[in-house]
Amino acid sequence: MTSSSIGKHAAGGPAASPASDQPPVPEPAFAERARTLMYLSRIGSLSTLSRKQPGFPFGSVMPYGLDDRGRPIFLISTMAMHTQNLQADPRASLLVTPADASGDPLGASRVTLVGSVLPLPKPEVPAARELYLQRYENSKYWVDFEDFSFYRMDVVDIYYVGGFGVMGWVSASDYDRAQPDPLADSTAEIIQHMNADHRDALILIARAFAAIDSQEAAMTSVDRLGFHVRLKTQEGMRGARIAFLREVRNPKEARDVLIEMVQQARQS
Repeated sequence: MTSSSIGKHAAGGPAASPASDQPPVPEPAFAERARTLMYLSRIGSLSTLSRKQPGFPFGSVMPYGLDDRGRPIFLISTMAMHTQNLQADPRASLLVTPADASGDPLGASRVTLVGSVLPLPKPEVPAARELYLQRYENSKYWVDFEDFSFYRMDVVDIYYVGGFGVMGWVSASDYDRAQPDPLADSTAEIIQHMNADHRDALILIARAFAAIDSQEAAMTSVDRLGFHVRLKTQEGMRGARIAFLREVRNPKEARDVLIEMVQQARQS
């Protein structure tokens, strides 16, 4: 999406239906949002059951890889306290937050995976090693040390928090079947571009598709089904979610839909 792409195409097209006629704005399920957050993040807080202080949790900073089912893979040393805890009791949880969370941390999304962390069976180690090194290239310097081994969390439950008042449990089966959002790798670029070059377009879209008049608008998140905006209105700051005209599968489709939405907003 070039800096002038929306402006150049912002003419013509059918008029948008009034916002009051729109159905509830669709959003990805919690399972998909949890998979997306796990995919985008790299480090979590692993809580194990303390061997030294039985019954108490013990938290550790923990890099992780992901297999094709979204299960975290850890490369850990036998000298680490969390490894010793896991050898005594494999039950653990992993809390993951966005790497770029800013502002109020309680307003940011986060996910907690609960499960058993067990050594990987030997036949599965080569594939896990490759996946892990794709994320952490520097691990090649110690990945083959004798005291390091690969472990994997077999997830039994998930709790997802999407921000204030947005939270709920996700079943392990739903998490297993979900996939990361197709825009995940491009989200930051799309948001930066829209906020830097197309704030006026966001104001138009918010007026046409959310029935909110605003003086300023900023995109705060985007996914395959739509996006969130933060709006400065005469009554104060407001947030809104706006659906895409159709589901998108890549950045080009997102660009095309946004152009169409500006066209419709100008007509209406």
